[in-house]
Amino acid sequence: MTRSETEGICVEVKTRYVGGRALPEGARFVFAYTIRISNTGDAPAQLCRRHWFITDAHGGVREVEGEGVVGSQPLLHPGESFEYTSGCVLETPHGAMHGSYTMFRPNGACFEALVDAFVLADPQAIV
Repeated sequence: MTRSETEGICVEVKTRYVGGRALPEGARFVFAYTIRISNTGDAPAQLCRRHWFITDAHGGVREVEGEGVVGSQPLLHPGESFEYTSGCVLETPHGAMHGSYTMFRPNGACFEALVDAFVLADPQAIV
């Protein structure tokens, strides 16, 4: 598990390998990650955007960004948490992700809650 904290927003990530299969265009390795976002600060914050950098074992980087997470833009009051599970497909048996969430405060302040790099790996692969 990885853990990051920015301005009272704590992000914890757990990953798991779902499986892989060979397709005509190449191998695909599927990973799931569960993210828990907690407000450990003293002011509300709303998650409005996500921004990910996904790196495969060959050094290829894919950038993904968009509104909210899994169709939601949660508003977290102090002491509240939001958890979701999503996934990622790589062409290699291991890689990594890192990124950030754009958070807004009711007073109009905006900041990036950083998500430290976390590993995506097939436990049977030699890393």
